[in-house]
Amino acid sequence: MFYHIETEERSAGGRSGTVYTLKHAGGAAEAEVWPAHGFNCLRWRVNTGEGLRDLLYASPEWDSNPVPSRSGVPILYPFPNRIRDGKYSFGWKNYQLPLNDSTKKNAIHGYAPRHPWRVFGYKVEDNSAWVHGDFQTSVDAPETAAFWPSDSIFSVVYRLSAHALRLEMSVRNFGDSPLPFGIGLHPYFRFPCDDQTIDRCKLLAPARSIWECVENLPTGERKPVADGYNWNSARVIGPTLLDTLYTDLGAIEERADGLLLRAALGHTEFPGAIQVWTSKDFRESVLFTPQHRQAVCIEPYTCATDAINLTERGVDAGWKVLPQGEKWTGVVEFRWDPNYDC
Repeated sequence: MFYHIETEERSAGGRSGTVYTLKHAGGAAEAEVWPAHGFNCLRWRVNTGEGLRDLLYASPEWDSNPVPSRSGVPILYPFPNRIRDGKYSFGWKNYQLPLNDSTKKNAIHGYAPRHPWRVFGYKVEDNSAWVHGDFQTSVDAPETAAFWPSDSIFSVVYRLSAHALRLEMSVRNFGDSPLPFGIGLHPYFRFPCDDQTIDRCKLLAPARSIWECVENLPTGERKPVADGYNWNSARVIGPTLLDTLYTDLGAIEERADGLLLRAALGHTEFPGAIQVWTSKDFRESVLFTPQHRQAVCIEPYTCATDAINLTERGVDAGWKVLPQGEKWTGVVEFRWDPNYDC
């Protein structure tokens, strides 16, 4: 076996639980997963030839203040980003969600990143190590049951290999009515070098359109990508500020297994790139530069922000509705390619 898994009881923000560290026995890679904190992969490291280097940003305040959406790989479900005023209608019923974005005007990022998940297995294999976590609304966040039309189990398997961190996802509708949902990942990528900011990083993320947004909420209109936000050819991030919702995504490459290379993050001086591969259902993307500029978020989404309300208006926003008893599956894979030049 070329992999092993270590477990340790750890605490952050007063919440304790088992942390699972997946490791390549030859020292090529490792990943640290925190089920008690939204099944967040807080750290992913690869050996770049200079020892293990971080490819994810984790807040230095994590142990005392583990904000769910500001470190590692937050998993956003049953909706990514915002729902306007926290209000939506579904099946002739009106719903009001907690207003928990920074402005306290909208609902944001669903419930999955804020609650503990349950682990249903972990294993080492010849070419990978994995850990499987489940989030069921009625069990893991029962106080939110009245906020959503149907119960579901959202399953994620983190699979670590020498050069990749893969998330294999499924949603099963366990309720007695149709299940509306969207999924997003919010990874905080950093290039594995000693730079303290992303300013010398290069980004390649092709897209034909941007959702027009006012206060981070789509109006329903799509616009051509303006030059300052155009990453159809790789260019340096520099001082660019991003909090931008892209659609009509391009694919740099398509693999035989159907995964699409949606984005690559390289560097002006150092070789290699972090790649983001997704299955086709991840049709939107948010590019975000946090204020500290120690990371850039390349966020694959299955739908646009506020997609449930856009859909109600007849706008194709990628919102999904899963019939009772049925299942959806999808994959996102983050890959370190030491030879890729974007």
